[in-house]
Amino acid sequence: MSDKKKRILIACGSGIVTSTIARKKIEELLDTHGYKGRYEIVQVPLSTASKKSKDCDFIVATAIKPSELHCPFVDGTPYLMGRHEDEANKQILHLMGK
Repeated sequence: MSDKKKRILIACGSGIVTSTIARKKIEELLDTHGYKGRYEIVQVPLSTASKKSKDCDFIVATAIKPSELHCPFVDGTPYLMGRHEDEANKQILHLMGK
């Protein structure tokens, strides 16, 4: 496990509403798995996700996958639907461990 703080991008249509829902669930996941204080989350509108992904370790999007990403992608729509969150959680924990 790296000591470097992970920078996580969370993108949705506006960068506010659904990304906030996903953020709360991701923070809870990470904190309960010992990552508290070892990550930084940045919320952005989907329209800026491609450019901002250059400076992040991975992106979670609650809408369509942005084109031309420069980091790994995690589908965040399960956090909105309240089901199938296990796969997204597993991907996020894997990326945090890199």
